[in-house]
Amino acid sequence: MGFCINCGNQHQDGVRFCRFCGTSQPSEQLLARLRAEAEQIRLLSMQMQQRNNQQNDAYARLEAMRQQAEAAARLNNQQNQNYRPPGW
Repeated sequence: MGFCINCGNQHQDGVRFCRFCGTSQPSEQLLARLRAEAEQIRLLSMQMQQRNNQQNDAYARLEAMRQQAEAAARLNNQQNQNYRPPGW
């Protein structure tokens, strides 16, 4: 079952004209091509989303490493401030 591209009423697949408004409907060949293009777009969108997820994961790992490095630097600074050479 399909729907009219003008009025939206449901009709049988393969009709050339809507029985409600008379608008010419797209051919099956055009619909098949549009479906194939829509599937390609969907697949590309999924691939892009996967790449974005991978990049986000990489950024999250980098951020965690940066935070660890900052914490280690703070600890090192604290230890250096508390250090007194022998004889002081």
